[in-house]
Amino acid sequence: MDRPVGARLLAYRIFAYVTGVGLVLLVFYAMPMKYIVGDSRPVAIIGMMHGFLYMGYIVCALILAERLRWKPIQALLVLLAGTVPLASFYAERKVTHQIQERERKASQPSQAS
Repeated sequence: MDRPVGARLLAYRIFAYVTGVGLVLLVFYAMPMKYIVGDSRPVAIIGMMHGFLYMGYIVCALILAERLRWKPIQALLVLLAGTVPLASFYAERKVTHQIQERERKASQPSQAS
């Protein structure tokens, strides 16, 4: 891997966490408040927040996908993770470990046979 991704990975990780927290709040707090209590304000506020944060998540994920030359299906799965509660946390861990492993392998001196 000849193209470093440090700052891009950090931005992706931040957006993955923030998007995940926003979606958890939307699904497990705001939606019950709307349908059980009848207060739709949390859905309007948290839903809008999650929408804007998800756009940032998409941008960061696509930049990483381009930089790391992901297959389209991998990029799509990472993008969809921002729409499923708790999935963005899983995707973030998976992507981070994948990148760290690639960087570790790239930094090791090659063994000549």
